[in-house]
Amino acid sequence: MNKTILCAVDISHPEDREVLQTADKLARLDNAQLDVITVVPNFGVTLVSSYFDENFQDEIVNDTQNKLTDIVGSVLGEERNKEIRHVVATGSIYEEILELAKRTNTDLIVIGAHKPQLREFLLGPNAARVVRHSKCSVYVVRV
Repeated sequence: MNKTILCAVDISHPEDREVLQTADKLARLDNAQLDVITVVPNFGVTLVSSYFDENFQDEIVNDTQNKLTDIVGSVLGEERNKEIRHVVATGSIYEEILELAKRTNTDLIVIGAHKPQLREFLLGPNAARVVRHSKCSVYVVRV
């Protein structure tokens, strides 16, 4: 039985709505807490950070938080949206997903995997890294 389910979405991919719907169905089956995470790059530590305003990172995170909340509300409904924890992390996608899963004692991670391309077989997509390194079960939704 799952007590906490973590759903990882990329808000720039509309097909990740299916990932969110699947995570919600699984959470409802076990009456589990549903957390939704999206990850933005960390512009503050890169070589290009000098080209951005010092508040740029905070603005990106705030904007992404609003978009994430809006997307979850439009897909799952506003009443359900109030019960969900929305997390915007900054950094490496798979590392941030795994770190949040560890901190929240997540029982199940739900993540989308897009149709593989040749470069993904060579580099390894984020979904594959989460599956490989996760301490909990991972449900992969092919989108």
